[in-house]
Amino acid sequence: MPDLHPAVREFLDQLDAMGGPDIHDLPPADARGLLERMNSGADGPSVDSVTARPASGPDDDIPVRVYDPGTGDDAPVVVFFHGGGFVLGSLDSHDPACRELANESGCVVVSVDYRLAPEHPFPAAVEDAYAATRWVNEHAGDLGVDPDRLAVAGDSAGGNLAAAVSLLARDQADNDAPAPWSAADTDPPDIARQVLVYPTVSLLRAWPSHEENGEGYFLSRDDMAYFEGHYLDSDLHGVNPYAAPLEAADHANLPPAAVVTCGFDPLRDEGRAYADRLETAGVPVERYHYPDLIHGILTMNAGLADLPPAHGVLADIAADLAESL
Repeated sequence: MPDLHPAVREFLDQLDAMGGPDIHDLPPADARGLLERMNSGADGPSVDSVTARPASGPDDDIPVRVYDPGTGDDAPVVVFFHGGGFVLGSLDSHDPACRELANESGCVVVSVDYRLAPEHPFPAAVEDAYAATRWVNEHAGDLGVDPDRLAVAGDSAGGNLAAAVSLLARDQADNDAPAPWSAADTDPPDIARQVLVYPTVSLLRAWPSHEENGEGYFLSRDDMAYFEGHYLDSDLHGVNPYAAPLEAADHANLPPAAVVTCGFDPLRDEGRAYADRLETAGVPVERYHYPDLIHGILTMNAGLADLPPAHGVLADIAADLAESL
């Protein structure tokens, strides 16, 4: 196995020297505050326009942030779901990454502020993610984007949501999605690509990489248990394909996918397994594996963690979107 990237090793050593509580030892509100403090001052690049919009949700409006790089009318569009274990994360935590992704890809990026657990456990996040994707599809003209070039993307928990939205859109089109789901009687969006960045797709299962990389590499086994415990209010949800996309009985007829994995990530093996499952079902898959990187690298592109390999990963994803859309 290759060595950890030197810039990542230095960052992890700095975090260790800083001390402080572990995420899994904090109440969710305090954990969110810690994350926001870590990201304070993390300014990303300028984008031609950045606007806040309300998207229609299943209960209340869902805040979204639209990053338009100025490509022009009928630009491709990426609906982006942030990571954070379904408990943490926000529009602000992923703002620098979304800015860089929009500029590098030439796509309009719509970042979604979905509801978080434990206040809103599964399936709230999936419902919001799907509703926001439908809203982008239905308001394509207003947003100046091409609904035929619509992708969903996300990192970690956001990768889970991108995969779940892809499954749900397919099942809605086939009238196979179980009720009740928000807006189940409306036309589903036609998703052209799913970009899954080190996604969590297999809840309640153990994988070798969970043990191999479960301590010392930013995301720990204890963190994962903390997030799953808050997201799922019943173990029965752990086999629901919209909570754990690997559990779907059928992965055929899903959008072409790009799957990102990292060598020192606890989620490495389940990401690989999902790519395998998609390929077996006949779905085209582009794999991006970074053997010397860790979970969370996508957002280590500004502020406290401004690491060169983060920009490389973002550039690869942006190039994939620009080429595929």
